[in-house]
Amino acid sequence: MNATQRDDGLVGIYGGTFDPVHLGHIRTALQLRRELPFAEIRMLPAGQPPHRDPPEASAAQRWYMITRVTGPERGLVADDRELRRPGPSYAVDTLEELRAELGEARPLAWILGMDAFAGFDTWHRWREIPRLAHLVVMTRPGVREPERGPVADLLRERRAVQPQALTERPAGRILVWRVEPLDFSATDVRECIRSGKQPRFLIPGVIWSYIQREGLYGSAH
Repeated sequence: MNATQRDDGLVGIYGGTFDPVHLGHIRTALQLRRELPFAEIRMLPAGQPPHRDPPEASAAQRWYMITRVTGPERGLVADDRELRRPGPSYAVDTLEELRAELGEARPLAWILGMDAFAGFDTWHRWREIPRLAHLVVMTRPGVREPERGPVADLLRERRAVQPQALTERPAGRILVWRVEPLDFSATDVRECIRSGKQPRFLIPGVIWSYIQREGLYGSAH
């Protein structure tokens, strides 16, 4: 893992396959770092994501890419624990590890999108997660919050109105925060590359150079 900048304050955990990491990921992380009281945001590539197909790039390749984009950015930290851990990459296991390392008093927040949050009750040991961390749920215009069911009940029960509430206790609150997303996904990036087009304005130049060098996603060596 990259060296952290602080040893106190709110830690954000931003997981994903990052297959590949793209400008949408980076922009979102930097916006959250700027607008919310995060001391740092840890970007964790998933080893074996439980809710989607296996990544195309290897663990080593995705780790290389994530370190290239977090290194220059103050407050963004690459964390490889899910790549090193065998078995499915469950959020609850990651948070238990972080709690053991950082202590019970350190505020932690798991970052996820509203679409993932809508299915939160399907996550492994999901009821334990709010005891380990806050949730920061990213939303955007036109996306509706869950209105009924256990996830809607959880949101009503634990909703935070102000971001500062995440620093006042180590876990247990849910903050819904609007982000300004770039309207594309890693799937779009891979399809762009496979079609022979340049993924300009989608991924950083250093990532595109690496993808070409490795022949990833159907790119030419």
